Amino acid sequence: MNRELLAHLPVAVAVARYGGFAAAASRLNMSPSAVSHAVRAVEDALGAPLFARTTRSVALTETGERFLAAITPALAAIGDASEQIAADKGRVTGVLRLNTPRVALAIAITPVVAAMTGRHPDLTIEITQDDALVDIVAGGFDAGVRLGETIAEDMVAVRLTPPFKSIMVASPSYLDAQGEPRALADLQHHNCIGYRLVSTGATYRWEFSDKGRDVSVQVGGTARVTESILARDLALAGVGIAYLFEPLVRADIRERRLKWLLPKTSIEEPGLFLYFPRAARELLKLRAFIDVAREVLRPGERGQRLR
Repeated sequence: MNRELLAHLPVAVAVARYGGFAAAASRLNMSPSAVSHAVRAVEDALGAPLFARTTRSVALTETGERFLAAITPALAAIGDASEQIAADKGRVTGVLRLNTPRVALAIAITPVVAAMTGRHPDLTIEITQDDALVDIVAGGFDAGVRLGETIAEDMVAVRLTPPFKSIMVASPSYLDAQGEPRALADLQHHNCIGYRLVSTGATYRWEFSDKGRDVSVQVGGTARVTESILARDLALAGVGIAYLFEPLVRADIRERRLKWLLPKTSIEEPGLFLYFPRAARELLKLRAFIDVAREVLRPGERGQRLR
C-alpha cells in the first residue's frame, strides 16, 4: 500500500466521524486546508470521491460509506496494537475518549481524571460533555457514562457510584422568606427551578415517592434550566427550590448552604455507570480508568469483575 495513503486514512475517517472538515481539523489539531489535502490525496489514490461537498454540508458518498466501513476497524486495531506494545512496557498510553453528561463530571469524572493524571501521565483523557443519549461507537468514543437505567443491554456496564437519591433543596435565605414546604402539595405555592428537556422540549415533572407510591409533580416558577449545575447555582443564590442528585449538593447540605426538603419523598436513582462495547473490555487504558475509578469513588469495596 502507498505509505502516503495510509497516513491520510485516519484523517478521512475523522471527517466522516465528526461531520465535516472543520470539526475534524479541530479534533486532529490540523488546519482545515491540511485536512482537505489529506482527503483529496485519498480520493485521488482511489480514483473515486469519498465525500459529497456543498457550501453547507459534507456527506459520505456510497463509495465512501463502503470504504470507510471497511477500513475503520483495521485502523482501530492498529491503534490498539500500538497501545498494547506500550502496555507491555508498563505504560498506559493513547487517548481515552469519554462521553458523559455534565452532572457526572462533578460527581464522578473529575476526581478520577485527577487521580489518573498522576498515575498514567502518558494517557490523555478526552471528555465530551453531552446530556443526550448517543451512539458511542458511531461517535468514536471508547466509553460513555450514564445512569444505569439508560444503558443499552448490549453494552458492558461497570458501576462508578453507589445508588443515590434525587432530592429537593433550597437555601436558608429562600426558606426564611417563603417558608418550608411540609407536603408535596405545598410545591404549588413555591418558586421551583424547573427543567426543560433538550431532547424533547418538554418540561420535566419532578418524581417522588409519596406514601409508597411513585408520583410526578408539575412545578412552576420564575426560572427554568436545561442542566442541573445551573439549578444548583440558582438555589444557592436563593432563587427557589431545586431538584438535584444528592451527591451534587452533599457538601452544600453539610455546610448548611442548602437544606434537604421533604427527605422521605426522595426517590433512589441507580447511580452512574461506565459503559462500553464488549470488544473494548480488554483495552488497557479503559481497564486502568476502571481500576482508578473504583479506588477513588468506591473505596473499601473489593474489585468487581466486568460483566
